[in-house]
Amino acid sequence: MTALRRHRALTRIWASDPGWKGWFTTVNHTDLGRMFLAVAIFFFIVGGILAMLIRAQLASPRSAFIGPEHYNQIFTMHGTIMMFLFAIPLFEGLAVYLLPKMLGTRDLAFPRLTAYGFWCYVFGGSMMIFALLAGIAPDSGWFMYPPLSSTIGAPGINSDFWLIGITFVEISAISAAVEITVTILRYRAAGMRLSKMPIFAWYALVTAVMILTGFPPLILGSILLELERAFGMPFFQVADGGDALLWQHLFWLFGHPEVYIIFLPAAGAISTILPVMAGTRLMGYGWIVAAAVSLGVLSFGLWVHHMFTTGIPHMGLAFFSAASTLVAVPTAVQIFAWIGTLRQGRPRRHLPMLWLLAFFATFVIGGLTGVMVAIVPFDWQVHDTYFIVAHLHYVLIGGFVFPMLAALYYWMPHFAGRTTYFKLGPTAFWLIVPGFHGTFLLLHWAGLLGMRRRIDTYEAGQGWELINLIASVSSFVMAIGLALVLIDVVVNVTVAVRGARDPWKAGTLEWAMPTPPPAYNFASIPEVTSREPLFDAPGLPVQIARGEGYLGDCERARRETLSVDVATGEPRYITVFPGNTALPVLMAAVTGLFFLGMLTKAYWLIPLSALGVIACALTWVWSLGTKESEGLLPAGRGLSLRTAAEVRDPPGWWGSIFLLLANGTFFGSLLFGYAFLWTIAPNWPPPAYVEAGPWILLPLFGGATLTLAGTRLKAPPGLALAMAGLAALGGACAFLLSRAPDPTAHAYDATLWVLMGYALLHHLIALFMMALLAARLLAGHPAATTSGAIRIGRLWCDYAVAVTLVTATAAMLPGMLT
Repeated sequence: MTALRRHRALTRIWASDPGWKGWFTTVNHTDLGRMFLAVAIFFFIVGGILAMLIRAQLASPRSAFIGPEHYNQIFTMHGTIMMFLFAIPLFEGLAVYLLPKMLGTRDLAFPRLTAYGFWCYVFGGSMMIFALLAGIAPDSGWFMYPPLSSTIGAPGINSDFWLIGITFVEISAISAAVEITVTILRYRAAGMRLSKMPIFAWYALVTAVMILTGFPPLILGSILLELERAFGMPFFQVADGGDALLWQHLFWLFGHPEVYIIFLPAAGAISTILPVMAGTRLMGYGWIVAAAVSLGVLSFGLWVHHMFTTGIPHMGLAFFSAASTLVAVPTAVQIFAWIGTLRQGRPRRHLPMLWLLAFFATFVIGGLTGVMVAIVPFDWQVHDTYFIVAHLHYVLIGGFVFPMLAALYYWMPHFAGRTTYFKLGPTAFWLIVPGFHGTFLLLHWAGLLGMRRRIDTYEAGQGWELINLIASVSSFVMAIGLALVLIDVVVNVTVAVRGARDPWKAGTLEWAMPTPPPAYNFASIPEVTSREPLFDAPGLPVQIARGEGYLGDCERARRETLSVDVATGEPRYITVFPGNTALPVLMAAVTGLFFLGMLTKAYWLIPLSALGVIACALTWVWSLGTKESEGLLPAGRGLSLRTAAEVRDPPGWWGSIFLLLANGTFFGSLLFGYAFLWTIAPNWPPPAYVEAGPWILLPLFGGATLTLAGTRLKAPPGLALAMAGLAALGGACAFLLSRAPDPTAHAYDATLWVLMGYALLHHLIALFMMALLAARLLAGHPAATTSGAIRIGRLWCDYAVAVTLVTATAAMLPGMLT
């Protein structure tokens, strides 16, 4: 087969549906990555417009440009959009688009999950934009501290839009994190060991794991606060055993890792682009990987950094202050490695390089002010002033937006297949960078002079007038520059002439394909032996196009790619991907009915949504099964492999592992909140504890034993035994719940209902999986194609058993100890 015939055959197999229908049915990562990026840029424009309204209001004292009510909505939505609807989704879009190309594979691990996450992001973000346009946007700050955000401080629907919309959007983040993690670990070019991965893949892997462990506390906090607002469960009400500080702990358990979740992908882009601009290889690859992993781990020990003024004991203040300064060490390792890379090369002053130089100058200032606010006495002075606002923007704009602008101009030839001809980019650069520093460098000064954040106006004579005027003018200069970037991109993508495949002479695999990229990425899966294969094998693109790699034969006429060993990169099995389908957008819309029902208090929509999600899930999962075993199939280069449906560790097993990591973090955060209220919150103990006799242990341990025994038997009787055990566990939980008092009476009772509800939900999920497995076996699916599915079901059953035992112990423990 010639290269041209192979290209045409693969295009027919992998292409999205034509026309507008393709937007809703595509599961191709290239299309979805572009869609993610386009929507994230749209939200960035909206957030930028809100920022300009804020600066217009603060340009002069006693301004009447915006009233207090609308100003509160604007600054809340500005922070919410930039943090939740722009920064993380932009990383997701870049990773969805780039990772399979960098790793030498044809798509992400779960294409339909990518599409589902995208549509959850669109629907959740649209909910927020609707609230803004309707004048009912959240107005309690993007951090939503109770009691400002509870029914006491915000009795309207405004806060509900934030809590429900952001929770909806977080489904997208968790989906993308699972997708990215499994793809990096199992879907790479043959021979690509972990130590030979592109540096961007390491950063994406650390970021994805951080999302899985950092976002669940926020999701939990949002659910608890919405339950309080909707049903009166007093998690944050002091009079009824709650504590508003619980929200701060849950929020900043997410919020401080969030800063590094935003920075690390930008650092990955820097580590990829900088060596190319310097015409050399990256210095200190191993040190940079270790620094990124260390940064990810250390970031979870800093959340109280944001709570130094809340009355934390002095020992705690000392610990978190030391941890906050320690985090500068891995950041400095990366900075010095990048400087060393520049030193050993010959930097070229292309536009991406200019943006990287702007990053160095800006981010170092933001890092130094971060060390300053890690010192407790200084933090006491500047907490909640514009010094913190300036520091935050130096870190986020300098540490994320500037590197992303470098990434935009670096990979734009790959996106569009065109050269950068029109030269608006340098003009935009010289507007944005001085405009940024003119805005936020001065705001450090305003903060030191005592200007509080979140104020809508101020009196004259406090020394802030000239600072705010210059800052506001500079912000509009920066906005003009960003508008020029947008114009420059649109013009170059639509008008510029076709360019070379690899205009930068880079060494990573994304430049080994035609640009713009075909739907299938690679005509055959390459085999690599180095981190920069195009440097060491310049003829590799031609070999790939000729089909000399793996899976270059299109005879089976289906979407196939290679799955490899996690550590060594040796080929393990063939994964068959699904074709185009509208199922993800349908399932996202049905999921949205659940959140819409919560928002509008139309609770009858919730069971309808649940039934719809179950129906979509059944269709989704049943289509993955097969009644025939294909055995060993030729994979190219003389190698024969089984398909993913016939192995013990299919992609779904790996996806379940990381989804349960997020799930376990959510459950751990719930137990943390329970222990916090029990030991710290005022108005404890509650009027009464749950009382249950020792006999409750019989259904608990009996059900656990039945479940664990049943999941070890690969036959319908074993599955029936597991289902009986799960039913016994569910009955025990239901009994404990029946003994619990009114959930609106005290935080203990409310927490007990949430714990038991969590356990019952996982019983239902495990029962659903067991019933589906039994249906497959009864339908005649052979053991060869069900062994992996049985292991997945076992994972969820084991988790349900563990959750039930821990939950029951937590429910009964206070009563036993008192």
